[in-house]
Amino acid sequence: MRIGELASAAGLSTKAIRFYEQEDLLAPPPRTSGGYRDYPPQAATRLAFIRDAQSAGLTLAEIRGVLALRDSGQAPCTHVGELIQQHLADIDQRLADLRKTRNALRGLARRAADTDPSTCTDADICTILTRP
Repeated sequence: MRIGELASAAGLSTKAIRFYEQEDLLAPPPRTSGGYRDYPPQAATRLAFIRDAQSAGLTLAEIRGVLALRDSGQAPCTHVGELIQQHLADIDQRLADLRKTRNALRGLARRAADTDPSTCTDADICTILTRP
């Protein structure tokens, strides 16, 4: 199948397919006698996996690792489960950090609402952001 057909089947651009080839996520296909890329049918399945893995938050390096396991004949399920747990832990930490930042900003918003600009001195940069 030519690259345009594969792009349509996978819901990707031809540029994205070439990028995945450059990133070693998709093996370069053989060429026809006319020089066109001739992708095997399983390339569409591989591209769908790459797209789904990216949607789940996996990096290209992580996806490459999963594909390498599969290509070597191993089932990558345990590895994928570990990646998912790691991503969940990262998200939980980011959420905790965001909650902390939100609480700090709420306090600053209250301070901003209570601040009278006429009480600021030339020595003050910003009394809202400066700790009392």
